[in-house]
Amino acid sequence: MKTLKNWTLAGKYADRIELRVDGRHLFCLYVLEASLFRILIKRNGELALDRTWSIAPEEDVPWEGRDRLSVAGFSLPGYQLETCDDRLIISSQKLRVTIHQPLWLAWEYLDADNQWQPLAEDRRTSAYLLNEHGDGVAHYQRRFVNERYYGLGEKAGDLERSGRRFEMRNLDAMGYNAASTDPLYKHIPFTITRREQVSFGLFYDNLSSCWLDLGNELDNYHQPYRRYQAEAGDLDYYLMLGPRVLDVTKAFVRLTGKTCFGPKWSLGYSGSTMHYTDAPDAQHQLQQFIQLCRRHAIPCDAFQLSSGYTSIGNKRYVFNWNYEKVPQPRQLSAAFHEAGLRLAANIKPCLLQDHPRYEEAAAQGLFVRDSETDAPERSCFWDDEGSHLDFTNPDAIRWWQQGVTSQLLEMGIDSTWNDNNEYEIWDGEARCHGFGRPVAIKHIRPVMPLLMMRASLEAQQRFAPQRRPYLISRSGCAGMQRYAQTWSGDNRTSWQTLRYNIRMGLGMSLSGLYNVGHDVGGFSGDRPDAELFVRWVQNGVMHPRFTIHSWNDDGTVNEPWMYPGVTDSVREAIRLRYRLLPYFYTLLWQASVDDEPMLRPTFLDHEHDVQTWQETDDFLLGRDLLVASVVEPAERQRRVWLPDNGTGWYCFWSDQWYGGGQWITLDAPLERLPLLARAGACLPMSQRMAHVDAAADDRRELRLFPLSAGQSEGLLFEDDGESHGWREGDALWLRWRMDCSATRIALEVSQEGRYQPAWRQLDITLPTGERRELWINGEPATAYRLRQAD
Repeated sequence: MKTLKNWTLAGKYADRIELRVDGRHLFCLYVLEASLFRILIKRNGELALDRTWSIAPEEDVPWEGRDRLSVAGFSLPGYQLETCDDRLIISSQKLRVTIHQPLWLAWEYLDADNQWQPLAEDRRTSAYLLNEHGDGVAHYQRRFVNERYYGLGEKAGDLERSGRRFEMRNLDAMGYNAASTDPLYKHIPFTITRREQVSFGLFYDNLSSCWLDLGNELDNYHQPYRRYQAEAGDLDYYLMLGPRVLDVTKAFVRLTGKTCFGPKWSLGYSGSTMHYTDAPDAQHQLQQFIQLCRRHAIPCDAFQLSSGYTSIGNKRYVFNWNYEKVPQPRQLSAAFHEAGLRLAANIKPCLLQDHPRYEEAAAQGLFVRDSETDAPERSCFWDDEGSHLDFTNPDAIRWWQQGVTSQLLEMGIDSTWNDNNEYEIWDGEARCHGFGRPVAIKHIRPVMPLLMMRASLEAQQRFAPQRRPYLISRSGCAGMQRYAQTWSGDNRTSWQTLRYNIRMGLGMSLSGLYNVGHDVGGFSGDRPDAELFVRWVQNGVMHPRFTIHSWNDDGTVNEPWMYPGVTDSVREAIRLRYRLLPYFYTLLWQASVDDEPMLRPTFLDHEHDVQTWQETDDFLLGRDLLVASVVEPAERQRRVWLPDNGTGWYCFWSDQWYGGGQWITLDAPLERLPLLARAGACLPMSQRMAHVDAAADDRRELRLFPLSAGQSEGLLFEDDGESHGWREGDALWLRWRMDCSATRIALEVSQEGRYQPAWRQLDITLPTGERRELWINGEPATAYRLRQAD
């Protein structure tokens, strides 16, 4: 690669300046928002890829991608430009960048005292590099000793990424080590840098395979540095100022698109296993699951059909029903619907070479093409070779959507599980249709799962336009939160995986993937023992996605009732999940509307508390619940750091109050998850339910955790759980404010919206031993009754 060195000012525009570098290249610096700048380099004045699918600040991108040069959706606040000797200084109201000669950038931010402070800096030697042969880019920044690095989406190991090197190259990482395996399934080259008083984010909008070194590499000829390098494409990055980590995460979501708001039942327990659909009597096994849930009183809302329902022999063939295993798909769906459960079906974007419809798809030109011939490209897939559908071809999209509709939705399937969509095509020059403008797969590989999701989503929308779609995807890139829920892939059963999946989920959440979870119990390896299974379920019920899923090496199945001796503990954990569904649902709505993360590392709301920056097995669910999962065998007590929140914390089970900013030790018997609630919280809770049912959900409790003194406020969101009516006010927004003094707890409740839930009364509960009077809307009371909607 060749270093970019000498520049001259080539142009000044309303949204950007342009430099000509080394007489050949254009270096563009955009001021998109006061806290958001962008750097884009045009090699020889041209782009390697003139489109993007990740940037969506206003609305979803066109199918064919967003014009990479578009600034639509940004406020474009303007900037000041100063020329000083051999430097340029570009300033907004919050950010300032100095361009030095030879080329390197120094960033500053305006602090609370209206003073400019250092924020970030390129490496002063060889900051920007381009491959002279047309592929490959690199960017080097200085690395400072007081920096912490987070983000990068789904990554193994500790939540803090400092000192390690990572690769973005989507792989089907079956049975990965959650502490060390890299790369994994997703492509999100986004980092959050935390300094002592400020944080900033960097997102590299490049979809080719890339590497990010965050302090693993040293070079005597340069200052300590961090490196981004991509094998192809453009150097195009966005820098966003916090100043808090939370601000950076939310800014990244606003840049790449809002979180989809799925139906309420998507937050219930979803069963799944490879075993049922691989069995010769798959339909019987699946229907037995319904009966077993009833027999063991396990609440459940969905079941995910693994790909065995499509099998011929030992291989999988998308949109092919094995009628020997599942002779009556519509009756199967009807049985689940009658029990109040939905079905999601596994689908894969690669057709094996002996797929019954392979020749049909090949004749229509639906596959990614080989780089040297006009034949379909073939890659390894599921113990054979197959060809991947090209979702940049409108004909392939239509073919796929027709299959989703006729083979799934019309059979009664409710949701699509988009799986094995890593697109492991290693012929980088393999050709994609590109919506009429051909492009090599090396430039857009992670776009394929993104467009696969979108094709599935739109098929579901057209089939049932009154219902909010729900779908799942394993692989993807930045922006996938616009379409799907996701999970951490095919994990391996171990206590270590339980621990590091927590960090993995938090890393995804910091990187804009809020609706996440893990295969509870572990997907591969031998079955978990009884203790590990209970602890995994207790942790899993506190994640947005809660699915018990397995393909155990020993031929066993992870099921809630797999160990009779601990079934009661498993049942109680799942019932806790269902009691908290009103809270989960409110969090999902807030994630969609307000860009608030559902899973939160403890430092996200307590940056001033230095202890929260240490690696931990604890996390927050929303702002109000502190989850202290047990992740070690034989542990019956749990040491927990209580973040210094200024108000304290209550034990969820005993109502004991503890001050923040201290270590405490909680009892952690096998049958109970250590859980704390923030003082000042009001948790909405439901009564016992077998599954999500708006008509039967006729009790609602607001559990108060009052302050010793002071005010707090919050929100409960309710609607019918599946329609779009909330956008037009057909929902219930119940807003509360709690004002606490030495003698009184005064709760003010107000409501908005037309929706009338089955419950008409809000039962108010206080901690055991609370002696202060409760007043509601100015009157002594123990419950609040909803007004009739106008």
